[in-house]
Parts: sequence; structure tokens; C-alpha cells
Amino acid sequence: MKIEVSAILEQLLAGPLRGMEQLEQQIFALRFHQYLPDVERPLRQLYGQREDYDAWLNRFLTLAAKAYAARPAPLRLLDLKRAAEPDWFQQASMMGYVCYADRFADDLNGITEKIPYLKELGITYLHLMPLLKPRPGANDGGYAVMDYRAVDDKLGSMDDLAHLTAQLRAEGISLCIDLVCNHTAKEHAWAQKAMAGDSHYQAYYHLFPDRTMPDQYEQTVREIFPEFKSGSFTYYKAIDKWVWTTFNEFQWDLNYANPAVFGEMLDTMLFLANQGVDVLRLDAVAFMWKRLGTDCENQPEAHAILQAFRALSRIAAPGLLLQAEAIVPPSQLVTYLGRGEATNKECEAAYHNVFMVMLWSSLAERKVALMTHALQKMPPIPSGTSWLSYVRCHDDIGWAVTEEDAEAVGLNGYLHRSFLSDFYNGDFSGSFACGATFQFNPRTNDRRISGTCASLAGLEKALAQEDRHEIDLAVRRIQLLHSMIFAFGGIPLLYMGDEIGLLNDDSYLADPHLADDNRWLHRPKMDWALAAQREDRSNVNGRLYQSLISLIQARKRTPALHAEAPAYAVWSHNEAVFALLRESPRGRVLILGNFSEQPQTVPAYRLQEMHFGGQLLECLNQRPVEGCHDVQLEPYQSVWLQAQS
Repeated sequence: MKIEVSAILEQLLAGPLRGMEQLEQQIFALRFHQYLPDVERPLRQLYGQREDYDAWLNRFLTLAAKAYAARPAPLRLLDLKRAAEPDWFQQASMMGYVCYADRFADDLNGITEKIPYLKELGITYLHLMPLLKPRPGANDGGYAVMDYRAVDDKLGSMDDLAHLTAQLRAEGISLCIDLVCNHTAKEHAWAQKAMAGDSHYQAYYHLFPDRTMPDQYEQTVREIFPEFKSGSFTYYKAIDKWVWTTFNEFQWDLNYANPAVFGEMLDTMLFLANQGVDVLRLDAVAFMWKRLGTDCENQPEAHAILQAFRALSRIAAPGLLLQAEAIVPPSQLVTYLGRGEATNKECEAAYHNVFMVMLWSSLAERKVALMTHALQKMPPIPSGTSWLSYVRCHDDIGWAVTEEDAEAVGLNGYLHRSFLSDFYNGDFSGSFACGATFQFNPRTNDRRISGTCASLAGLEKALAQEDRHEIDLAVRRIQLLHSMIFAFGGIPLLYMGDEIGLLNDDSYLADPHLADDNRWLHRPKMDWALAAQREDRSNVNGRLYQSLISLIQARKRTPALHAEAPAYAVWSHNEAVFALLRESPRGRVLILGNFSEQPQTVPAYRLQEMHFGGQLLECLNQRPVEGCHDVQLEPYQSVWLQAQS
């Protein structure tokens, strides 16, 4: 094996790396030897049974070498800096912002002009929603990509993207963009060649001559968008074949059992990294491998694909982070950050959708038992990884409450999920929320929810009623939710407009390409006129903005919130108060949050049991607190108590 490895390396040095200086070649050789075992392990799992495995391995390594050779000098320096500071994305100073480029600032050049606003907020991580060239017309919010190497025409060009990454980097802001790796638009060149009958490109997708195999698969796979289409397959008369289309008719699932597909996506990934992209959000990764008799989600091979992407990108562009978009049950979520021999060798970051769901569940129920139990059951994450914690995002909220977790705290899972849907679409008596049902499945009664943070938290309804007390409670709910995600660890994500309390926007109904998808309800355009009033605490939007700024500043000055510090959900001995313990050599912080509109108390004896009985610092207002007293919490108040050494 050593002879083969040496031969491959020599071939690369004499080939794509031959024009590089000796030191640069030596750096590549070091990474090659360091990461080759991590490359081989998952690739053998995926393609090791093929007679041409060695040729494909050589192909993938050649792609990595070519990308390394083409990587601009400033990015090579960034690679070295991040190698010297591997926890750069785990630090408490990290703060994320998520937006659609056109809805935030018209285009990529407009984003550059808004950098001062992002800096004012304390943002160090910017996720621009899908910006690669989508199919015309309906395109699932940009997630139906027809060209991975071009930017959406309305946003600018690939040169504009590279310029933006450089501008952001100079201001200490890392850029994240989406790479839709489970499927392409049917207008993508590969799909068009497949549609024209090219067997090479037909093998890039899952095509079937009749309904025999689709019918077998559909016995166990779930419908993702039952209101948009029935089933997971679409018939195309032009080729007389059924195509696997998990999400929409115009999104064709890629076939990663074909190593050519893996190579294409690897090449795309490294191309985007060389434009200066810091983080790739890998969309719909749970669906990347199909296996008959299963739900075709979270298969072992899907993890192997991610691990191989990670190892090969580490050779070519180690400053790049991979972020998993896997909205899956709690028991399967941590695996995307690496388990067992893949620990710290899969994605560096993943969305904590369980925490998000539990936050909204606790607000509706006014009780925290379900959230505490569900979080306690989740295994720890690897030391070199991070959660992405969030309150809202561009997508709907699916109620990821398992039967087991519900039963453990005396709830019925089916009824609780139904309650949450009714509560947040406003049908439940006494609900403060203004949301909308998304994708009702009459077979399962599964209903998801659309709506902005402010509207779901009660601000829209309170403003409409001109009820000052309810407005105050709604603002407090929004503050509480963000306090929780800012303290949880990892990278907290602020969704565009939530900092000024943007409400649901039904203007999407006038656009025929958007009208059928009510997720656009919570994708409003940024209201810059409202943002201009953000210094004015006398209005609700300014009050909200200033309070979130204060929370962000508190997070940044609390190193104990570093992502390496485990986040333990603990019992507060008050059913309405959530307690989270962050504990590491950097310090100990106890986060308390009152999820009810009534004042609540956490008894002093409980603080002492958790060794918070002495002199404490309340991190949010930087005031000393005596741990020998009960903690009194106002409606929806949160406190961060740091033990003093």
C-alpha cells in the first residue's frame, strides 16, 4: 500500500502540482498523508466493491490536487490561520445572520454596502440563502439549481461573489452559502442530457422503466411535500421513465451510487471554496442514499459521502467548513457531526432542530419538561464540532417530537404535535400566535407551520389589537427565545428581520411562482425604513433591536459559552423554568428561562445543589448575585448566572 500511495502522490506532484513551489508541494504532501486514511475509509464503504475503485480514488485525489493548485494565495494563508486556530468557529464571539441576498440588499453588491449594519449587530458569520443559478419560475426558494458554477442572474456574477467574500473576510465575517447536493433542477445540463437519452447522464439520477421499483420504494418512504405532489416519483413521457423526485417534480434526486456523481459534487464544492466561500451548507443530506425497504433517509452511506467530502476538502482547502442540513429525529441528528471512528471527521456543524422545536413547544405549553427530557437524552457532540442554534429560519417548523419523549413526560406524541399545529396556526383557544399550516398530510395528520418569529410569538396579534400588555409579553417571548439560543453554544443564527420584529408578509400571494408555498410568509423583504428606527427604544422595533444587541454583547464577553463546553439541560425544580448548564475549564454558567407569562421562582437550594450557591455574576446585566437567595424571574425573563472562582 505504501508503494501505491507514493505512486499516487508522485503522479500528483508531477501533474497538477508541478508548477508549485517546493514548500507548497510539501504542504500538500503533508495533508495528503494525514487525510488519506480518512479519504479511503468512507470511499471503500461506498465504492470499494467496484473493480475500478482505484481509478476513481485517483480521480478524486486529482480533483483535490487541482483545487489546491488553483487556490488563491489569500485563501491558502487563511487555511494556515485556521489550522493554527481550529476552534475559530466554536468561540463565544461567533454570531450568525441568515438572509436572502435579494430580500436583504437586492444583490451581492448590495450586501457589501450593508456590511456596516452586520458589524453593528456583531455578526461574524453570514449565511446567504440559495444564490446559485436556479431554474426559472418555481424553484423551491432557490433549491432547484440548474448551474452550480453560476450565480443567480438577478444577484450578480461569480466574480461578484468572490469580491463579496473578500470584503466580508476583511471585516471578520465568514460567508456560508448553500450547496444543494441531493438533487438538481431538471433544467441542469446533466438532467437535460439524461432527458435527451444520454445513458451516461441518466446514470447520474434514479430512473426506472416502470412502476415496479417505485411502488416498492414508496411502501416505506415518506412524502415531503404532499400538497405539491403525490409520491416520490415523476413520470416523463419524453424518455418513458420514472424519475426519483423526493421534493418537487422539477428536482431530480442524484444517484451517489455512481462515483461520477460524487466526483462532480466534490469538484463543485472545491470550486466554490476557491471563490472564498468559508462554509458550505449541504442541503438535504439525509436523503442522499437510497435503500429498498427503508425510508431512504439517514443511511450509513449518506454519512460516508459526507466523511469523504470532508477528508478530501481538508487536503485541498482545509479552511472550508461543512455544515449539515439534516432535519431528522433526535437519535439520528448527532451522527452528522461524527460518531465512532468518524468522530470529528464528518460535518463540523449541524442545525439543532430539536432545540428549536422544543423552544416553541415550551412557549405554547408553558412547561419545560419535554424540552429538558429531550435534550438530556441527546448524546454529546464531538469536541471539534458545533451546533447551529436558531429560533426561525427560511423553512417551516416540523414538530420533531417523538412518541418516546412525549410519553416520558406524560404526553401523547400525536396529540401534542396536533396541539402545537393548532396553537401556532391560531386555532387553539387562547393562542397568541399568527401562523399558517404548511403541507397538511391527511393520511398522517402531519401539519407543519409557517410564520415569522414575531408573528408566532404573538407580536402581530398584539399590535393588531393595540394591546400594550400583550405587546410587552410578545417582545419578552422573542427576547427569551434568542437568549436561549445565544447561550446554548456553537453558532447562534439570527434570521433576517427578527432583530426588528418583522411580521408575516402575505405579498407573496401576488406572485404566481410563490403563491402555492406559504413559507414565503416568513421570507419578507428587509424593511430598511423600520431598521432606521432601531435606535429608538420608544417603539417596539427599536426596543427589540436594542435588547438583542445587548444579548449578543453579553454572549461575546462570556468565553464560557464556547462550543466545546457541553450544554446540559438540568431540572430547575420549577415546571415553567428551563435550566441549562454550560460547564468547562473556561467557567460555569447556569442559564435560566421562564417560559410562562407568570412570575416564577427557582429555589436557592436548587442553585446550591448545582454548586451555584456562592457569589455569582449575572452576565446579562453584569451585576453580582447571591446564590444563597431564590431566583425570582419575571414573565419570560432569562438570566445567565456565572459562578465566580
